[in-house]
Amino acid sequence: MRKSLHIILFFALWCLYSCNPGGGRGRINKRVTFGRKDKMPYGAYIAYENLPYLFPNAEISVNSVPFSSLAESGGGKRAFIFIGHRVDLDPTEINALLSFVGQGNHVFMSALHFGDSLLHILNIRPGILSSLVLSDMDSLRVSVLQPGTNDSLSFAYPGASNDNWIDSLDLQYATVLGKDLKGRPNLVKFSYKGGGSLFLHFAPMAFTNFFLLHKNNKAYYDNVFSYIPEGVTEVLWDENYRYDKGRSRSSFSALRYILNDRAFAAAFWLLLLLLLIIYLFESKRRQRIVPVIEGLRNNSLDFVTTIGRLYYQRRDNRNLATKMAIHFQDHIRTKYNLTIHLSDEGIVDRLSWKTGISKEFLHTLIDDLLRLQESPAVSDEELLALNRELEEFYKQA
Repeated sequence: MRKSLHIILFFALWCLYSCNPGGGRGRINKRVTFGRKDKMPYGAYIAYENLPYLFPNAEISVNSVPFSSLAESGGGKRAFIFIGHRVDLDPTEINALLSFVGQGNHVFMSALHFGDSLLHILNIRPGILSSLVLSDMDSLRVSVLQPGTNDSLSFAYPGASNDNWIDSLDLQYATVLGKDLKGRPNLVKFSYKGGGSLFLHFAPMAFTNFFLLHKNNKAYYDNVFSYIPEGVTEVLWDENYRYDKGRSRSSFSALRYILNDRAFAAAFWLLLLLLLIIYLFESKRRQRIVPVIEGLRNNSLDFVTTIGRLYYQRRDNRNLATKMAIHFQDHIRTKYNLTIHLSDEGIVDRLSWKTGISKEFLHTLIDDLLRLQESPAVSDEELLALNRELEEFYKQA
């Protein structure tokens, strides 16, 4: 009993250890949150806390309203910063975003995936990882142009990459400020006449605690945000679109929520694959159920039974005995291919040889058949006795 309790306790502790993402020594918490309060490796605590040092003359606040509310409010020049997994704006929000930038404000959005509507307006085509696959490489390398000198500075860390790139863009309106490991653009800037600017960044993992604390990677953070002018009066760290609080409840999509989470997305596609396999196998044509066909009934026997009951009810026993004799001769002719007359000589010997029935029994049966046919009246007892003899003959023959 004690040994079983030890085994159960060990198994429970092992389950707790396995389920805790950061519970073991030498293991890091791989949960990616980009939360401003999260000090885990893939949180954004350092990126948020260092904003006052980059913008000493600006007020740092947390945004919880959509772009439409930001565009309507006046005031000085502001900077909007979004860091998360994805940002997917509808046409109304995109118009509000462009209006906000057109007023001379600045928007910096770093995400793995941007909505198709926004990318279409900016004439940007992202890499294939934007909507299909999440990259999970064990390292990330990015570069940025240093403001003023335009020197390319490279930075890397040994953590998850989860980055994307820009496959094509219109350089007439966009300026490339950063690239990935293969030299593909991952940071671009769009400048507007009113003095505002829009930045799209495709490697949000570069702003996590793990990346910024690795060697001198904080210099990447400083150089990227130095493109936002120091004269902004307010820096808004977005928490609205990160949690979809700005969207109405009716616009919530369960499918979007599932596909945004890597584990849920993998389970979802696996489920669809299994359903497809089941459909392919179950959709094959199956043989129909073979119907049970009943054998043909012996209608002649039913006919004889019916006729017999008719004669018996009419008390025409002599006529019924005659019919029984005729049926007896027809049976001998059909089964044994032997044509007989009850008055023939040697009929008993021939029947005994064909059927194997004793001659004594056959003498009695033939005599009763002849006697009842010639008798002027046949009683019920005589008719029943003849019927028993015939049934015994049919049973033995």
